[in-house]
Amino acid sequence: MRSVDLNCDCGEGFGAYRIGDDNAMLDIVTSVNVACGFHAGDPEIMASTFKAAKAKGVAVGAHPGFPDLWGFGRRRLPFTAGEIERLVAYQIGAANALAAYAGARLAYVKVHGALSNIAAEDEAIAQAIARAVKMVDPGLGFLAPAGTKLETAGHAHGLAVAREIYADRTYTDAGLLVERSFPGAVLHDARDAAARVLAMVLEGAIITVSGKRVAAGIDSICVHGDSPNAVAMAKAVRACLEQAGIALAPFAPV
Repeated sequence: MRSVDLNCDCGEGFGAYRIGDDNAMLDIVTSVNVACGFHAGDPEIMASTFKAAKAKGVAVGAHPGFPDLWGFGRRRLPFTAGEIERLVAYQIGAANALAAYAGARLAYVKVHGALSNIAAEDEAIAQAIARAVKMVDPGLGFLAPAGTKLETAGHAHGLAVAREIYADRTYTDAGLLVERSFPGAVLHDARDAAARVLAMVLEGAIITVSGKRVAAGIDSICVHGDSPNAVAMAKAVRACLEQAGIALAPFAPV
């Protein structure tokens, strides 16, 4: 029986502020991408998230982004490729330390927000990010948006690449995410989103806003944890896949 991973961004609060229902999501997903303190997260949240994930048998990854708490890492900041490489390495190191502290094993890296969107199209940035992962720990997996420069860069650096699609975002005909500023970029109907995910998994293709199919390998599906209906969306996606005979399992070791 075929299996796919279901992942979610978690630990995205900061200090006394919380975003998303991480405890509920940990009962649904198979992998969690833990914010590393730059776009969100802090040592307390990171440690508790890693500990809770381990207790529930959920794989954990580092989720590095731009140093942009104010904009939640969703603003494009003018860092050079070299600066980004070191920013990513720094955050992986923090995640690795806090995961070890919590008794968990950091298994992979997934880039967050605007940094991921830039790297999906910019080869130099994608190569810098993949190089940072390899230099810190070549044994880490690399969760990359399917069919992008990040996927290609991961393979070029010999990383174990898992290819990802988004349950709650729409795609352009180029196979890239529609910018959040455009109407319809974010999906809110859980049932419709789940049916679309199932179609993409079965067809091995990204379905774009025009209905075009862009061939893509699919190893993991992401539901954004900060969305108001994130839990309902994740439940719907999981149920839809399982009803179709597709098992849910982490792509990386727990």
